[in-house]
Amino acid sequence: MRDRTEFSRSRGSRGIVFLLICFAVLLAIAARAQKTESKTPGPPKYDLQTETKVKGTIEEVKMPPKGGEKEIVHLMVKVGPDTLDVYLSPKSFLDDMAMDFSKGDEISLTGSKVKVGEADLILAREVVKGNNTFTLRDDKGGPVWNWHR
Repeated sequence: MRDRTEFSRSRGSRGIVFLLICFAVLLAIAARAQKTESKTPGPPKYDLQTETKVKGTIEEVKMPPKGGEKEIVHLMVKVGPDTLDVYLSPKSFLDDMAMDFSKGDEISLTGSKVKVGEADLILAREVVKGNNTFTLRDDKGGPVWNWHR
């Protein structure tokens, strides 16, 4: 009888140790995954402190590849001697709002100057083309296309 009890205890102890080891391994994997995710840059954040207004001419409209409707449309805008990369919104939002931009269009825009890696760009909050004003972000810089769908 005594041998059976000792065998059961020792077997139960090994099971608990096994479970603890599995739990520790899972925690280590989760911690590593979280570190990897934090290194991946997210979308650029609008900064009210760097908000600026500019007027210029569209040099190029950079559309996302076919099927990339959620990807962001960029405008390359000539302002004096400089060309600025202007981050607008997802293509699907521009299409839904009937916003159309072409090379040579004169525009005015309000946006936040931000740095993404080595690149400088402007996150557009509002773009004026002719008599049309397109609002892409709210007063705090939050994208309005998130409300749209």
